[in-house]
Amino acid sequence: MRKIFILCCFAVCTPLVLAQEGRAQNLQSSTFLALRGEPLCSGAWTHLRYANPDAPKGGSMILAAIGTYDNFHRYALRGISAEGTAYFYDTLMQATKDEVDVLYPLIAERVEYPGSYAYFIFHLNPRAKNQKGEAITAHDVVFSFSLFYEKGVPQFRAKYKDVVVEALDDRRVRYTIPQKFDEFGKPAVDTRGNPVHDKDMMISLATLPVMPASFWEGRNFSEPLIEPPEGTGPYRVKEYKIGHYVVYERVKDYWAADLPVNKGRYNFDFVRFDYYRDSNVAFEAFKSGEYDFRFETSPKNWATGYTGAVFDSGRVVREEIPNQLAQPMRAFVFNTERTLFSDRRIRAALQYFFDFEWMNKQLLYSTYKRTRSYFQNTEYEAHELPDADERAALAPVRDKIPAEVFTAEYNPPVTSGDGYIRAQAREGLKLLRDAGWELKNGVLVNKKGERFSFELLLYNVDMERIAVAYQRNLARYGIDMRIRLIVDTTQVSNRLQNRDFDMIVSGYYANQTPSSSLMIVWHSKHIDSTWNTAGVRDPAIDYLTQAIADAQEDENRLLVLGRALDRVLTWNFYVIPLWNLSAFRIAYSSKFMMPSERPRYDLDTDTWWVKQ
Repeated sequence: MRKIFILCCFAVCTPLVLAQEGRAQNLQSSTFLALRGEPLCSGAWTHLRYANPDAPKGGSMILAAIGTYDNFHRYALRGISAEGTAYFYDTLMQATKDEVDVLYPLIAERVEYPGSYAYFIFHLNPRAKNQKGEAITAHDVVFSFSLFYEKGVPQFRAKYKDVVVEALDDRRVRYTIPQKFDEFGKPAVDTRGNPVHDKDMMISLATLPVMPASFWEGRNFSEPLIEPPEGTGPYRVKEYKIGHYVVYERVKDYWAADLPVNKGRYNFDFVRFDYYRDSNVAFEAFKSGEYDFRFETSPKNWATGYTGAVFDSGRVVREEIPNQLAQPMRAFVFNTERTLFSDRRIRAALQYFFDFEWMNKQLLYSTYKRTRSYFQNTEYEAHELPDADERAALAPVRDKIPAEVFTAEYNPPVTSGDGYIRAQAREGLKLLRDAGWELKNGVLVNKKGERFSFELLLYNVDMERIAVAYQRNLARYGIDMRIRLIVDTTQVSNRLQNRDFDMIVSGYYANQTPSSSLMIVWHSKHIDSTWNTAGVRDPAIDYLTQAIADAQEDENRLLVLGRALDRVLTWNFYVIPLWNLSAFRIAYSSKFMMPSERPRYDLDTDTWWVKQ
């Protein structure tokens, strides 16, 4: 099915057939943007499906954060920003928790663009104002883009290198989009020879935070900010103590409160984050009633910890809510820039010593499933063998990818669950021998007599039991894995940024669809990105992620490329996959109420409210 953008007014949603390529002056006008397919909006609408437009305002929600913070600037190049700083800034258009790559009006009330997508003109809402009551203008939008481009992360400059942004007047800002290049580095053209422009850029540019020029002029955007900023969003800082807590208050005269995308949201007068040293301390604080809402990630806590008067009395509600979300790749991640782990055979071998079945039974209360995909629980998860379309997509890089991609379905090794892994260990030791390692006198060594030794970095005490079990299995076969637990989030952040680790318990975020953001995660030109945890530099992955970025409007090709990328990633063994759970495990104060319908892809506690 051909994918088009669609016009949707606040009152009526109607399809709009786009002009053909080349009719650049035949402008289309939209009050929302949809990258693929049709949006959920239909007919008259005044609020999101999962929001209660009559929700009362008032009360507070107290949340927990782990570790510390040292500033209020989430886009600084160093430091750790406070939780909740996303509340500070609005964007031109707003995504929802119900759809993927669909945006609705916020600061911009509509957008114009030609059929070629060579540029986009955003028309700002004349009522839009920042938290000081000053009008938000096109000049603020230009100023914000310049801040990110000149002082933000290098990946921003790489992605938007040839974008031109200009204020046409106070209420109109124009983004001119460069011609795309295909996965072979050639300028992209359509079947008629017309230049093809990057439509996906429109989505990302429309969600760029708008920063008030009146606050940020004269400040160093790349440096941490130790004072709360003036923003453009629904909350501002009320009080704080650096590293200990921060309290946000609702902006009572927030101009966008009654827009359809916000109606029934941001209902709490105050949102507070209290900081705790580690997750165990935070859990004990929750049981004492010191904060109101908790996402539970510890299977032990969920199975045995929710007992006592606060639960028996009904003051705290405990709930497991099934979901169909894409599941993140939680994993032991190899640093492939370490010489030891640059060898794919070694990374493959270490998979065989991880006994998930035993751990799930003995330590995880048999409640988890093993993760096997970077698109777990989505249609992009690769199964069986690649079909003809996938083989064609992989043909240009066939000599650069593991042969198993074409001959076997990827699945992590499976054990009997009884704690004995001799059969699996033999497979692992065979791979290690091929890579030049031998077991001598109970110690695995190379030809130089050097012992096979590395460090696993942990920053979550809940993972220590899992790490120790894995360490024990490795030790039986002469492998020395040291465990380093660091609860200081600043140290962990610095080691991640400097890629100063051998292996780390981390992972990759969930993707409902393969998006252009995969470039920052996997492409070698973004090797300095902290999201590229494994330090991957691979021409085949470069090719596939670029192809995915170029195919954002073609759902069928995106499906082919997503599955192809999944196969290449999994068969390269960049991680030892852990587990996933297709449910939210939450506990919360009974003072809260929430809409009867939930969004597809989140809980969105911003739609909750306090009982009157």
